[in-house]
Amino acid sequence: MAYDIDPELAAALDAIPKGPNGAMLDFSDIPAFRAQTEAAGAQLPVLAPDPRVKIETLSVPREDATVLDVVMFHPGSIDQPRPSLLYFHAGGQVLGSAHDSASHSYAATMALRLDIVLAVVDYRLAPETRAPGAAEDGYLAFTYLTEHASEHGIDPDRIGLAGASGGGAPATATALMVRDRGDRRPRLLSLNYPMLDDRNETPSSHEIVDLGIYDRRENEYAWAAVLGDRTGAADVHPYSSPGRATDVAGLPDTFIAVAQYDVFRDENIDFAQRLIAAGVPVDLHLYAHAFHAWDMFAPNSALATTFERTWHDYLRRHLHG
Repeated sequence: MAYDIDPELAAALDAIPKGPNGAMLDFSDIPAFRAQTEAAGAQLPVLAPDPRVKIETLSVPREDATVLDVVMFHPGSIDQPRPSLLYFHAGGQVLGSAHDSASHSYAATMALRLDIVLAVVDYRLAPETRAPGAAEDGYLAFTYLTEHASEHGIDPDRIGLAGASGGGAPATATALMVRDRGDRRPRLLSLNYPMLDDRNETPSSHEIVDLGIYDRRENEYAWAAVLGDRTGAADVHPYSSPGRATDVAGLPDTFIAVAQYDVFRDENIDFAQRLIAAGVPVDLHLYAHAFHAWDMFAPNSALATTFERTWHDYLRRHLHG
């Protein structure tokens, strides 16, 4: 199909290096692509985080004696409890890490601007850990923060959940687990162009096939890594693919943003509609002329600036208000 992309975003898209498959991603061999990505990243300069933000790593024990790391970005003294946002990074559930130093400047700036404790979950990746492993990590991190909030300068009643792209799946599944298990209610659920549904049946999942950012092919590879031979099966649990949830009542206030030219567009809109029908307050934003993760690839564009202002205003109102 023809993509009528905003000129600033089109310039950014043209500048993104593409592989032999015509895309920036290649999930046909995930270990090899990880190694390639890490090698390329090591050659790039890393912007130092704002020195006013304290960065520390919490190591939370799992039941199997392994530990889950949560990287904390604290913008000030812990004497005054602040809201917190438990954040799940992007990467199709197969890439990325909370320890990625290239993302620490962004996280520190966000913590400072919003005056929150930003807690980034180093959730386990697929295919080494199949779903719902990443969501169980999210649940462990959330319940740990609520139980130990005072130790980290956090208000336990003002902890939100947020996920971007692939991180949207474990963030949403964590919200479902917290609801189902009767734990303290999250303040909000914030989802930026989230990966929610393994079935790939929507119109947008068939339309976005050759844009080169995150197309149907990459999504199919990613879900195959996350679910294995369960992908597309009738009995996949919502903790593994939260777009499958038929009961979404009781989830927290939710923010969803997605682009017009995004493979996730229709599953995101459908999820928002089901939340609204269930009585969940939803802020849904569809950005015309944009592609998946446009704010990351064209951060200085007008569309990225507009989105960030809207998103940050939402977070401030719901976390501090």
